[in-house]
Amino acid sequence: MSANKNIQRLLQLVPGKKRFGIYRFLPFFFLLGGAMEWFMINVRIGKETFYDVYRRKQAERQYQQRIEEGSTSEPQTSVK
Repeated sequence: MSANKNIQRLLQLVPGKKRFGIYRFLPFFFLLGGAMEWFMINVRIGKETFYDVYRRKQAERQYQQRIEEGSTSEPQTSVK
């Protein structure tokens, strides 16, 4: 049997085809999304989680933006 036939057979086993149609798969995707969110919050790869990296990159972008705004709007004076 091909992999396509196995997938079709597996999809036919999910109940609610008549009543819900394609929407019968929504609970699976909801659980998958929740599991992915939990993984991103709680699982550390190295010393950081996904959100640690996200917050750091966001702070770096804000800092870079402030530097660019400061250099274009105000002339810099050198301190000797």
